[in-house]
Amino acid sequence: MNIELDRSYGPLINGIFETPGDRPFAAIDPATGKHLADIHYCNEQDVNRAVLAAQDAYPAWRAQGQQARARLINLLADAIEAHSERLARIDSHDVGRCISEVRKDYLTAVRYYRYFASVIMAHEDSGREIEGGYAIAKREPLGVCGQIIPWNAPAIMAAFKLAPALVAGNTVVLKLDENASLSTLELGKLINGILPPGVVNMVTGLGAVVGAALSQHPLVRKLSFTGSTEVGRTVAKVAAERLVPVTLELGGKSANIVFPDIDDMDTVVDNATFAAIHNNGQSCLAGTRLFVHADIADAFREKLIASFKRVKVGSPQDESVRVSCLVNARQGEKVLEYIDIGLKEGAELLAGGGRAQVPGCEYGYFIQPTLLLARNDMRICQEEIFGPVLSMIIWDDYETMIAQANDTEYGLASGIYTCNLKHAMETAGRLEAGSVWINRYSNITDGTAFGGYKNSGIGREFCRETLNAYTQVKTITVQSEVPAIWFSPR
Repeated sequence: MNIELDRSYGPLINGIFETPGDRPFAAIDPATGKHLADIHYCNEQDVNRAVLAAQDAYPAWRAQGQQARARLINLLADAIEAHSERLARIDSHDVGRCISEVRKDYLTAVRYYRYFASVIMAHEDSGREIEGGYAIAKREPLGVCGQIIPWNAPAIMAAFKLAPALVAGNTVVLKLDENASLSTLELGKLINGILPPGVVNMVTGLGAVVGAALSQHPLVRKLSFTGSTEVGRTVAKVAAERLVPVTLELGGKSANIVFPDIDDMDTVVDNATFAAIHNNGQSCLAGTRLFVHADIADAFREKLIASFKRVKVGSPQDESVRVSCLVNARQGEKVLEYIDIGLKEGAELLAGGGRAQVPGCEYGYFIQPTLLLARNDMRICQEEIFGPVLSMIIWDDYETMIAQANDTEYGLASGIYTCNLKHAMETAGRLEAGSVWINRYSNITDGTAFGGYKNSGIGREFCRETLNAYTQVKTITVQSEVPAIWFSPR
């Protein structure tokens, strides 16, 4: 399928796509090096205009009411679904992800727009009687929300940010990642045909300029950021200084734990492979530390090696490919550097370990799915690599394994494989992670909260609690008559 793109793109401000005077940057297909389009980056003044547009649009959008907003968000979901194949192809070319995987992202994104449209329709304010009257607790929108999304899954990230904010009655300025702007800007065209101007604005450019200006803008009443823990700390500091609420979904180094009583080793091996290297390993929730019990370690290791060697590496546009190129050479060099660090620390290379050559995609940075036998105290088991690299750790003592699984600054997710429900639930309760998936990794469904413990973030996404985070509570008390009070002497 050939995709047609505009020659150049710029920010979406108040319903108009602009081309600022700043020098445009080229969007390059990371697999082939093909020039896709020019992206005009914003400056601080552009961000200010976007925020002002959102502020101007806020009163009318809020006044539309829940039913009208839900109807429009459902229409947006319908439009995304109708254009999902084209948007997925754009994403695949822009970021280098496997088309078979990106396609599923858009199905997920559509579900979440519809989910939050249904949640807002079911929302009711609460109230109770008080002496001589009533008290009502009413949830109201916050105003202009500044949202910053990463490059590794633009479709899902845009949905997770936009849907709850919009149905709650907020307006948005969405900062796109400089490595992945095209599909979201094309999404902006669909938004333009459905939502009023200024309700959703999109700004392009570097985080140090555009993200900083958005976070610090005095009219932004809520911040939401998905990305690295390092940048998340900066956003959190700005939010604290400005006293605005913030949602952070940050890094991870997730433990995936295999007990010796599993009854289908081949299936668990497949799950562990997927957990580590889906999205080319460029996922915050990747299960990159695999704890395998010593009683089954030898057999499991051999099957895992075979699984990693079977994974097809190739062009992102090949339907049968499961690992494609990384987003850019800088990320590729970082991954290879971590593999080298692991080997120098004493890790044993079991599979992969280097670059893969893909005919027709010589420009791309392809990394072989890499399996290492490691110790939990190694850097490759403590630091986020963001590539197709899995560290296998052998355990035999339960308490030691639990301590090691929790021995990381992160706490985003964990996986458990066992046939013993008691073991599963006890272990899930002891893991310091926001999500624990038993017998199916990355089992995120509509309405299940997702977010991290420790340095993996603040707040939850994908659930009713997310909607609450985009609102503030106003208490209104009503007395049937004005009472006489003790303060006024008679």
